[in-house]
Amino acid sequence: MKRLLILFLSCMLLVPSFGSFFVYTSFKLNQEEISKTICVQRKMVFNSCNGRCELQKSLKKYTDNEKRMENNLKEKLEVVYIQNTIFNNYQLIAPIESGTNLFAPFEEKPISVSNSTFHPPSYLI
Repeated sequence: MKRLLILFLSCMLLVPSFGSFFVYTSFKLNQEEISKTICVQRKMVFNSCNGRCELQKSLKKYTDNEKRMENNLKEKLEVVYIQNTIFNNYQLIAPIESGTNLFAPFEEKPISVSNSTFHPPSYLI
């Protein structure tokens, strides 16, 4: 299933690049009908056009449409890059210094030394 999805998406990405190829193949498939019904020179005895005038019109129409779509995309891209920024004014606050020392000073000698280690009461275990 993943392979089919990947193949389908790859083909969809390549379709726009083959647009003129599709116009040309549809012309070749319907060339006889186009030369008999739509062609400007269809009433001439020795018709050398064979519907190529319609092919040129179709290709020109396709390229014009492609240019118009490209211009629309450029306009949309320009709109996408516009961004409103919000400026916040942050103020520095001076840190508060406490007057009490949390650690014992190292200048004085220790008063006493504890050789025992704290053990929790055994009845809670």
